[in-house]
Amino acid sequence: MKSRKLSRKRRRATVVGASAAAVVAGVALIPNWSAGAAVTDDPTVDASTKATFQKLADAVFTDRTQALVDGSTSAHTRHTAGFAGSVRLSGGQTREQSSALGKLRARKTLLAKLGEKYSAGDTKVTLDATEVHGRSAKVAVTETTTLTYKKGTVPAKGPRTTGFQAHHELTFKAGRHGDWQLTGIHDTDDGYLAVNQVEPPATSSTPTRPTKPPTGGTTPSPSAPSTSTGGTTPSPSLTGGTSSPSADGPTEAPRAATSYPAPANPKKLTGGAYDYKAMVAYAQKYWNHYNPDYPNYNGAGAGGDCTNFVSQVLKAGGWKHVPGYTDDYTKWFGNADIQSDSFVGVNEFSWFALSSKRVTPLANVYQADLGDVIQMDFDRDGSKDHSMVVTYRDGSGVPYVTYHSTNTYNRSVASLVASYPTAYFYAYRT
Repeated sequence: MKSRKLSRKRRRATVVGASAAAVVAGVALIPNWSAGAAVTDDPTVDASTKATFQKLADAVFTDRTQALVDGSTSAHTRHTAGFAGSVRLSGGQTREQSSALGKLRARKTLLAKLGEKYSAGDTKVTLDATEVHGRSAKVAVTETTTLTYKKGTVPAKGPRTTGFQAHHELTFKAGRHGDWQLTGIHDTDDGYLAVNQVEPPATSSTPTRPTKPPTGGTTPSPSAPSTSTGGTTPSPSLTGGTSSPSADGPTEAPRAATSYPAPANPKKLTGGAYDYKAMVAYAQKYWNHYNPDYPNYNGAGAGGDCTNFVSQVLKAGGWKHVPGYTDDYTKWFGNADIQSDSFVGVNEFSWFALSSKRVTPLANVYQADLGDVIQMDFDRDGSKDHSMVVTYRDGSGVPYVTYHSTNTYNRSVASLVASYPTAYFYAYRT
């Protein structure tokens, strides 16, 4: 599922409402189903049947992971091949799975050309909840996958593993004899950036220029955190001066190239205004364990938590609040109660970061280093969709990113380029 775009005029009520409804501590937002109550309208769905639902889901996603590891896609080697009788794949889902495995095998080949291979993969699926209505069932599951980088494909000091958590809803239908067939799989995160997920088709190949947002709102945010006195008066940015938009509106980020290797653009990691090690430490701590000091915008149509997470990382490394109106892109602030659009919105963050001169654009994504930010526009419609922060850079010059929605740690930029070859990329030096 494509990461939902946040509105360029995100209203304060929307932000506060989402904050109040957010779930913290890394617990995924899932439908209000019964996870443990006895099913009364279909006695055939007992604990054993639920366990088989979970095992089939585990087999589906394990097969997809293995397609990236060893290219195993033949029918007789699939983990799903052992399911028949009471719980199994439907004919349609069998074809869908075959198509997905073929695409992932092609992705494996492309990844290998970019120097990335995996020696092992481990996928575990847990059942979160089950809803049954007669001969129809919905099952919510959490997938946790870890991939081990193959020795020799990343430098000795490179990360040993990458991984993610993803949430899915599976639909089952029962035949006249009570045999359950898996008929549908739906990803419920506000994102689709797991390496074993299949890329959805782009909706547009022609970029369009987004409408410029206002530079001020009609309702100030009196509870906005402040780093200076004076309420909503702009505070100086870390680079000096005050944030102010250009006469024509916000500065648009130039697209970054994805060619490898990239021209040298070294970054000074110590002695500056920001603590990049603190940024990495925060990202490592909260990539799948959400900080209760902030809302969680992942799941249930909340808009995605990616930029909210990136803003928290930057704040941990020294970025200071710029209080003001929530929908003024030249302001930036966030806590448990209220956040500016630029703190949680993909495009608004870019506008703030550039207008405040806290970042400078990078010409190539492979130039990104610790604490730098990378954004993506999947369908190339001129509106950015996803934000990530660099948490590792290996000796061969490949950055690795960590992000929310879908929660992922240390995924290589090479993997992103291979998985989304038609996407537009944007890179920012912080």
